[in-house]
Amino acid sequence: MAIISVKSLSRYFGPKAALNEVSLEVMNGDLFGLFGPNGAGKTTLLKILTGQLEPSSGRSIVMGIDVAEDPMAVKKLVGIVPEVESPPTYLTSYEYLYFVGKVRKVEDIEGKIDEWFSFFDLEDVRDIICRDLSKGMRQKLMLASAFLHDPKLVFLDEPFINLDPIFQRKLRQYLQNYIESGGTIFMCSHILEISERLCNRAAIISNGKLVAYGAMTDLLSKGESLEEIFLRLTEGGG
Repeated sequence: MAIISVKSLSRYFGPKAALNEVSLEVMNGDLFGLFGPNGAGKTTLLKILTGQLEPSSGRSIVMGIDVAEDPMAVKKLVGIVPEVESPPTYLTSYEYLYFVGKVRKVEDIEGKIDEWFSFFDLEDVRDIICRDLSKGMRQKLMLASAFLHDPKLVFLDEPFINLDPIFQRKLRQYLQNYIESGGTIFMCSHILEISERLCNRAAIISNGKLVAYGAMTDLLSKGESLEEIFLRLTEGGG
């Protein structure tokens, strides 16, 4: 069953089409990867699917909800990690996760916060305000906030950025376990080596148009790596 359905979606910024008649489906239980050069339309699509941006035309359905008609309903259900880590600068790490837990109506907030502080080795920065955290620590905090309420669907924009190899591996293992337990992930990433191993389905976008789409095994069937396919299909594209 499709948990995300995108039909003929376009988004214009002035005369430029950031997205041009994009159609795709993400099935329940997918770890779906969207790949493309900078400016290709990845983040624009993610923002439309999460109700942060309206499309110029076309339709997107997320978890049975028409996103354009009820964006708040979608935001309540899903987890989101934006491209740029952005926890409020004036809150401590603990205060930020506690605030998210309250908004998300999380049961046993304290227990959940303790779990994520332990998972990401953040105990030492529990009472540090977010503006004083490193980029890597802010990224960990954003990831924790996205999964805090145990959503069935999570949107991740460059989730591995600013993480060292140890925590890239730890996050990769967590995402695999999350999928195995019934979750679904829509992920944008430039780290193709990790993505090739993680994703079961994928799409490549260039200049606002899909240039590849399908099962990862099918995309790799000719013996090319994901990186080779990406470079072949997007060379010179933006």
